[in-house]
Amino acid sequence: MDGKSFEIELTMGVLRVYFPSLTKWTETAPDWAKNQWERVRNDLNEWCRKTKIPLEIEDHAWVEFD
Repeated sequence: MDGKSFEIELTMGVLRVYFPSLTKWTETAPDWAKNQWERVRNDLNEWCRKTKIPLEIEDHAWVEFD
């Protein structure tokens, strides 16, 4: 994203994408990503819809910023 990157959780077996809640995102995100939650969620939601993989937004979802 704009030259930066991050990783989120995609489970194996029954495919499902886990994305952190806005609260969790802003608590762990570096400055460059703090205000990008909605943008990323919208893009990810569209990708999940196209690939027919459910998207779960949860407080305990894992995210790692590079």
